[in-house]
Amino acid sequence: MISDKELKELSIRDYRPEWRPYFESLNRVWIEKYFAMEPHDEFLLTNPENAILSNGGKILFALLDEKVIGTVAIIKIDDVTYELSKMGVEESFRGNGVGKQLCAAAISKARAMGASRLILYTHSSLKNAIRIYERMGFKEIPVEPGKYDRADVKMELKL
Repeated sequence: MISDKELKELSIRDYRPEWRPYFESLNRVWIEKYFAMEPHDEFLLTNPENAILSNGGKILFALLDEKVIGTVAIIKIDDVTYELSKMGVEESFRGNGVGKQLCAAAISKARAMGASRLILYTHSSLKNAIRIYERMGFKEIPVEPGKYDRADVKMELKL
């Protein structure tokens, strides 16, 4: 459990190459716990520089006492649309507001990047995540088939 004081000391920072393993491991843990890795996941997690960063996206990390405890990606879809993706928080820190802070930072970063629309894909079984997204202003919209096998919920935030 994180104290309120510690949560205030949480910092959100842009991608650094030395944090790349955390991007993969934090996401791989929850995907494999609840679902199955899909080819699209493998590509994003093992090639974040090429799959996300070189295309105009960003990856953010949550740090507490210089320890990476969470991450989120903002993937550029087009000039005005970005996808919030691959948000993962270390299990021992879940339920403490880290995900909410990551989400808020990703929204702010997407706005600064010129986005007017932020989308995400998730699964209806991930109630806590959906609650965070709803609190941040995301609204459910129809899911197009084929993005992810596991995605049965698509949400959008107009910025």
